Amino acid sequence: MSHQEATQPATMNQQPEPFPGAAPTDDGLPSEALRAEYQDLVDQVRKHRAAYYNDDAPLISDAEFDQLYSRLELIEAQHPAIVANDSPTQEVGGEVSAAFTPVEHLSRMYSLEDVFSLEEVVAWGEKTMANAALRAAGHHLKWLCEVKIDGLAVNLLYRNGKLVRAATRGDGTTGEDVTHNVLTIKEIPTQLAGENWPEEVEVRGEIFIPSAEFAAYNEALIEAGKAPLANPRNAAAGSIRQKDPAETAKRPLKMFVHGLGVRSGLSAATQSETYALMASWGLPVSPYSKVVDTLDEVLGFIAANGEHRHDLLHEIDGIVVKTDAFEIQRNLGFTSRVPRWAVAYKYPPEEVNTKLLDIQVQVGRTGRVTPFGIMAPVKVAGSTVERATLHNQDVVKAKGVLIGDTVILRKAGDVIPEIVGPVLALRDGSEREFVMPTACPSCGEPLAPAKEGDVDIRCMNAESCPVQLTERVAHLGGRGAFDIEALGYEAAQALTVGPGPDPAENGGVIAPAGPGPITSESQVFALAQSYPDPALREALAGVNVWREIRSKGAGTGKFQLAPYFYTKATAKKESVPSKTTEKLFTELDKAKSQPLWRVLVALSIRHVGPTASRAMATKYGSMEAIREQLAAPDAREALAEVAGVGAIIADALIEWFSVDWHNRIVDEWAIAGVLMKDAQDESITKHLEGLSIVVTGTLPTYSRDAAKEAIIIRGGKAAGSVSKNTAYLVAGEAAGSKLDKAVSLGVQVLDEEGFVLLLNGGPEAVEGRPNPEA
Repeated sequence: MSHQEATQPATMNQQPEPFPGAAPTDDGLPSEALRAEYQDLVDQVRKHRAAYYNDDAPLISDAEFDQLYSRLELIEAQHPAIVANDSPTQEVGGEVSAAFTPVEHLSRMYSLEDVFSLEEVVAWGEKTMANAALRAAGHHLKWLCEVKIDGLAVNLLYRNGKLVRAATRGDGTTGEDVTHNVLTIKEIPTQLAGENWPEEVEVRGEIFIPSAEFAAYNEALIEAGKAPLANPRNAAAGSIRQKDPAETAKRPLKMFVHGLGVRSGLSAATQSETYALMASWGLPVSPYSKVVDTLDEVLGFIAANGEHRHDLLHEIDGIVVKTDAFEIQRNLGFTSRVPRWAVAYKYPPEEVNTKLLDIQVQVGRTGRVTPFGIMAPVKVAGSTVERATLHNQDVVKAKGVLIGDTVILRKAGDVIPEIVGPVLALRDGSEREFVMPTACPSCGEPLAPAKEGDVDIRCMNAESCPVQLTERVAHLGGRGAFDIEALGYEAAQALTVGPGPDPAENGGVIAPAGPGPITSESQVFALAQSYPDPALREALAGVNVWREIRSKGAGTGKFQLAPYFYTKATAKKESVPSKTTEKLFTELDKAKSQPLWRVLVALSIRHVGPTASRAMATKYGSMEAIREQLAAPDAREALAEVAGVGAIIADALIEWFSVDWHNRIVDEWAIAGVLMKDAQDESITKHLEGLSIVVTGTLPTYSRDAAKEAIIIRGGKAAGSVSKNTAYLVAGEAAGSKLDKAVSLGVQVLDEEGFVLLLNGGPEAVEGRPNPEA
């Protein structure tokens, strides 16, 4: 369901598809089956629209609503005679709630035409450019591109610069008076600033909750034992519809304005000009808009914001494209529901509904036991998802999810899928509670918190727990550690010990049939040395894993044992090491020369990630020096003083290195040839010592990791967020909210050219350098 501009018109160039019972009768009239299907669709769309707009509690996902609405439109397009005068396709938005005073907008608030492919965006643009009225007038089109805020549409009415009313969109003509609640949002001025504002003006915009504030608010709710809010959009809408403005004031609401209704006496010629005017009046204008000349540039804006959509201040679900000039907008006009001069491209959905079939637990590399949901497979954010995290038992309880629930599933880009919460209205009484196990599902040892007060429970059998070993081996091969391309999770399973049951009888969980050739990660690099050994080859040849049997390219749900490291023997060919196996041992040998910080990350020390590891490697230069520091009387104080380390990580380092078998890992890796120190480049000076530098966006030649490393080896701190202590922000393409915050705090902004100057010459080299143009 569209949020910024409510309903779903038909997508462009959509070809009619047959529906069950949709065939006309012999006289060409719609069949009874089709009429019944049509009425059912009308009823469903009305029900779900009411749940979404009036109750702020949707029963289905936006994507599912899109499908229902598109089917309804398609039937109406095929059979115009069937269209009822009160069809949902003829309406805008939802109904006005009886709980609020209804108010009429001075000018109608329209919907937007939604499209779901780039081809449809181009088709709409070309149709707009081909408009006869525009050709006759000789207009050159400029396109105003904006991000589509996932919030609640609101209309602000100002008279003589004073805010006199705020209303929801409602049905487009009549909205709900929510003035008292909107007044709690500090960014919305009650009196316009500056000058030249019209005597009467309607300002349209979206009320939303910023992503970071939403996450923090939900964390606070969970800590208080309360159910978290489902998503920012519903949270914003529910906040504005609170009966008590004091309750609304507790929510971290913001607003961006993006349009005007009535604007008596306004002389601006383009919509982008009005944005500059509104900003001068003190209204909060979105920083995420751009005027472009061509459709190729429109597609570029869509692509750039799609790649960095989660770097923005708020959630978005698409891009709005408008003709910028008001004269062109007037020439193009409106249909009964949508302006012909605007379109909304929607990204693939990141939030869907599906059935929660079961809740199981998994054991991580540090022993942490995490519940995860097993769901009916569903496509979200471009991939099919069957499992999603539930973090810990307290989160399961706070979210109120039960096994058997229909749940809201969210997958934002590459982020791990997460179960947001249940759809309570769809419960039928068959659901059951999840009970956290008390014993490790891998080794059977008791589960307990690592220390008093910890929320997470852990398997303390770290050295011998098969799943923890598998997880640690997979981790050391990952991109953030040794970056061993052929050592993924399946390879880690094959290498480690732990016979597993048939996945068809194990909830689809694939475990190695084992045993593997190693019993500790300390042996990983020794494999590369002993690979020619016939005994090792024989051990590798005997390792089998479960593989799903496929038929015509699709999985069957049945599994069979297959060799992992060797090819399958046939009547004509003997079993030999696979190409992947040969690559694994080549990559293991190459990985021995990785820098020290990657070695530290690979050790799976709790809390020690790339940032702390880089800081340690920069400070000490070798594993020997780190161990010497750990043995010193002032170890904790000295480690805690290292920028990027601190007291918690210092304690974690001391604790980890106090365990004998942990030290054996380091020793055996060194014996196997792993380089445990960094070559010192005397030409690199520490002229960024003590400076906090943030890198954001996409730089032309530096990867994010390379940029951070360049900062750290020069003594600087590669920070993740902008604050008053930030010395510089290095901003690439699609820098997002971090750039906005840096500008607001007066932090100096550098592009890549300025960044290189800073690296080579220190602060003096960029002193007085102006911020790059946005």
